[in-house]
Amino acid sequence: MKPPSAIVIASRESALAMWQARNIQARLAQLYPQCAITIHGMTTQGDRILDRALDKIGGKGLFVKELEDALANGSADIAVHSMKDVPMVLPPGFAIAAITERADPRDAFVSNQYASFAALPAGCRVGTSSLRRESQIRARFPHLVVEPLRGNVQTRLKKLDDGQYAAIVLAAAGLKRLGLADRITAILTPEDSLPAPGQGALGIECRADRADICEFMLGLHDAATDACVRAERAVSRALSGSCQLPLGAYAQLEAGRLRLRGFVASKDGKDFVRAELTADAGDPEALGTELAAQLRAQGATAILAALGT
Repeated sequence: MKPPSAIVIASRESALAMWQARNIQARLAQLYPQCAITIHGMTTQGDRILDRALDKIGGKGLFVKELEDALANGSADIAVHSMKDVPMVLPPGFAIAAITERADPRDAFVSNQYASFAALPAGCRVGTSSLRRESQIRARFPHLVVEPLRGNVQTRLKKLDDGQYAAIVLAAAGLKRLGLADRITAILTPEDSLPAPGQGALGIECRADRADICEFMLGLHDAATDACVRAERAVSRALSGSCQLPLGAYAQLEAGRLRLRGFVASKDGKDFVRAELTADAGDPEALGTELAAQLRAQGATAILAALGT
């Protein structure tokens, strides 16, 4: 199939989203040097509503819908997303054409005064936009005060620098991509803070009927990352996962086998169930579904019921 003469990338206009779009733009330019690749910047509803927590306004899908509208009406050919922001079930007519090689999937502890969570005195304010992070912090450090923190990366760092929080937690990949790795005080291991499904991986979305685009994106696809992300998303999908659910899922590919860890918790971290499975990497979704069943058997169903999901 002949490469396209032009590709338009839909992207949010935040600094991190634009970095992600330009990264894909540059990589596609290497694959298809004769193709004109442009970026169509957009502001989504998730970017506009900053005074409420994501779980109160509809979840991370608010960062995706306007970009999908651009795909649907033909004003863009692909959209670039952080996979952790992509709803677990895509709307009819859309597909993930490629998932790129994963960057650092871990969370980062950022503070101007303290070296770690363990060093924070009782009553310190910790900022995070994620119920997943909040539940894990509350479970391990119940003496800390966890409060919502919205906005782009720079906005969150400014709130920390202005003294509104003693520490904040952000995705390590985002800080590194923006050249802000020096702001990371400590990297949180998966044992300390299990990542979100898809964290650190970029996904390229297109219309499902664009077989040409799906084919052209294969050069950016990373099979190992794809297997891990599919397993993680299957856990969340089986548990009705969204921003309204404190849930983590993280897979690692080791010698052709997937090690998958997951948890479900109450927001306050008092109810907490976790599970781990390792299996052949041939059917990531089946592994994720099985892990979700184990979590339910250990008490996740009751936690989900209490959360109203």
